[in-house]
Amino acid sequence: MAGPDPDAGGGGRVKLSRRKLLIGAAAGGGLVAAYALMPRNFPVPLPAGESERAFNAWIKIARTGIVTVAVPQLEMGQGVTTLLPRIAAEELGADWRQVAVEPAAISPAYADPVLAAHWGALRDTWLPSFADDPDDFLARNFANQTRLMATAAGTGIAAYEMPIREAAAGVRAVLAMAAAERWGVAFEECEAQDGFIVHGDKELRFGELADEAAKLIPPSPAVLRPDPVTDNAPDLVSGPDVFPRLDGPSKIDGSFRFAGDIRLPEMVHAAIAHGPLAEAVLDSFDEEAARRVTGYIARVEGRSWLAAIGSSRWAAEKALGLMKPRFKVGRAMPDAATIAAGLDAALADGTPKVLFERGAIDVALEGLGAKSERYTMAPALHGTLETASATASFANGRLELWMAAQAPGQARQQAADAIGLSVDDVVLYPVPAGASFDARLDHRIAREVAAIAKSLKRPVQLVYSRAEEHRTALPRPPAIAEMRAIAGPQGTIHAWHSRIAAQPGAREMFARLFDDATPEQALDRADGLHDPANLAGMAPPYAIENMRVESLSASTGLPAGRMRGNAEARACFFSECFLDEIAGQAGEEPLSYRMAMLGGNRRMADCLQGAAQLGEWDGGGDGTAQGIACWQMADPAGRPDGGARIAVIVRARPGETGVEVSHISAWCDIGRIIHYELALQQVEGGLIFGMNAALGLGATYDGGSPRERTLAALRLPGLSRLPEISVGFAQNDAPPFDPGEIGMVAVAPALVNALHAATGKRFRDLPIPMAQVTLAPSAKPAEPVVAEGEAGAGGDPALPDAQPSVLPDGSVVDAGSYD
Repeated sequence: MAGPDPDAGGGGRVKLSRRKLLIGAAAGGGLVAAYALMPRNFPVPLPAGESERAFNAWIKIARTGIVTVAVPQLEMGQGVTTLLPRIAAEELGADWRQVAVEPAAISPAYADPVLAAHWGALRDTWLPSFADDPDDFLARNFANQTRLMATAAGTGIAAYEMPIREAAAGVRAVLAMAAAERWGVAFEECEAQDGFIVHGDKELRFGELADEAAKLIPPSPAVLRPDPVTDNAPDLVSGPDVFPRLDGPSKIDGSFRFAGDIRLPEMVHAAIAHGPLAEAVLDSFDEEAARRVTGYIARVEGRSWLAAIGSSRWAAEKALGLMKPRFKVGRAMPDAATIAAGLDAALADGTPKVLFERGAIDVALEGLGAKSERYTMAPALHGTLETASATASFANGRLELWMAAQAPGQARQQAADAIGLSVDDVVLYPVPAGASFDARLDHRIAREVAAIAKSLKRPVQLVYSRAEEHRTALPRPPAIAEMRAIAGPQGTIHAWHSRIAAQPGAREMFARLFDDATPEQALDRADGLHDPANLAGMAPPYAIENMRVESLSASTGLPAGRMRGNAEARACFFSECFLDEIAGQAGEEPLSYRMAMLGGNRRMADCLQGAAQLGEWDGGGDGTAQGIACWQMADPAGRPDGGARIAVIVRARPGETGVEVSHISAWCDIGRIIHYELALQQVEGGLIFGMNAALGLGATYDGGSPRERTLAALRLPGLSRLPEISVGFAQNDAPPFDPGEIGMVAVAPALVNALHAATGKRFRDLPIPMAQVTLAPSAKPAEPVVAEGEAGAGGDPALPDAQPSVLPDGSVVDAGSYD
């Protein structure tokens, strides 16, 4: 949870019951002791109740024996509220039935230097070489200063596994020391297991020792167990170890709370309408029509939005619709034509930046037989089940905020800035997200709900309609690639040249998060810049003698963001589709063609062979409807023996309702597996998301907004159309890799290659054009959504004079200055 900075020394009082979210074990009293390895200028940020002792920033133990683990990342279905407590519980020797989880406070004690280093190239720094490694001073300093606790880029395991193990080992040591004092033995002779400290036939519960242990100082450095957590594939007879998800029971019985489930006394509901992402300003609306709606209370205006307030969500939405808000825009609105033109211009006339080069590429491509193709990737929406939602309460100069935020420190700061508060006067309670896929890296809703709450002086819940979720979405950046290669005498690729034009979406994201930029401002600041984070992995995982990969910065006019898979998904699609075409031109079987070019990449070879076995690969020839693709991702902490690999085989063919995918097989190497079931769930979910991104999620912009206003318009397959999925994992002791991204990256090229095997046609655009692969007549396209009001840069940007609304209690609402 996020309240006043624990190291700021200020802030008001918050009831413990409203600060604490326990998933799994019941709430109880707990204990906190000093953490010897924590920097001394970071006070312990984990709150403790009357019967509690917090041993460090990560762990507290109740007298009842309940062990509570702080989790600094957002739970959005990936299972982080089980994964991190599992690491702590195994190192500590806790009883899993008595483990609970609590959102961590925003504090530098949980700062993520791995993510800071991963995003290091996005920052303006005069010493970039001191900012691109997690151990570099500038990376750690940036993480601490910004309280960087963002759930992004799969850095959680790399950033937090060792700090959690060290914290748990310290707690285990002081518990053993407390027991040893009672028994008159050496603490090194004591063991911790299943929630007990044990010596011979003597045992004491953790809860019995907590008070005494809290007064002791653990050894420094912490003495870790010899073997880190490892969860191999379950035995078919005995099954997996029992570490069920801590959030499972509450999700089953419906008590698991998302942002839209929050209920506060005297809370009202807000519905909101936005102008297009083109510096839009509110121009006019009809409030008289809204006053006829039973339950309508008031309106709140922002510069680029209008909110209707009602006693229910229905009343607020109905009133907002009757107001018919109109917006004027201050710049050209993005549409499909201008986006495509911007990409084409970058590819034709842009100045390239070489990302990777080896050999003599220009000489090597001079021979006859070079093959060239062009691939495109359209903007795509995230397609989350839950739309953006937030609840806020403003009273006595303090703001309380309930929302799902992938970067809670930055969301809290933006809410404070929106209404002129010190960040110490804003408390953010992290609420799990109903999926995100990086959509919740955008925190505009925090600014809006803060403004509304301050205006109303009463609790308010703001939930975006699906249409507004899509209108305000910062989509996956569109991209275009020009690929050229030539085969050598043996048929394998002799030279490879790829040129990728894309807008710097990661730089836009960074400007919004840390520079308080609007989407349009972030777009302008990033214009013309190259984006290393948005172009990661563009070099394919093959030992090609001559290779060059170039980046070109495109200006599309469309503010963009991040989406699951990010640059890796784009790079894999371009590269693996093109490689399959080269293999076909050479008359080679796709699997053996890839194997022949891997060089010494044994782990990738094992993935290809594993996937071939799982997917019953039969050569991928004409009529087989089978396609294959593989990829690897670098370790986020830069460990040379880390990273992940995956190979995917898809069976697919055209059907009457679109592409029919019957089976997806994947073999993954994610290093040491910490929690097998979570890894399996993540990879399976990633495979489905990758299929969705190949067949749908695309956005066609018209008049500054996407035509796709509903989930149905995103062409997501129903449950009845989901394929059979088979997943296997390599077993090794390489550094563990977060499985959240790797599952989705190779599905699209494997699916496209399968369709070629089924139809003889090549598909080079993503999403795959349904009209080209559907046996039945194509559906009528969605109607374009045109912003109401004048379009273009010539409109008057000035707001009309707002007429304050009067609430039933006599208070006046006029938030025209809020944005």
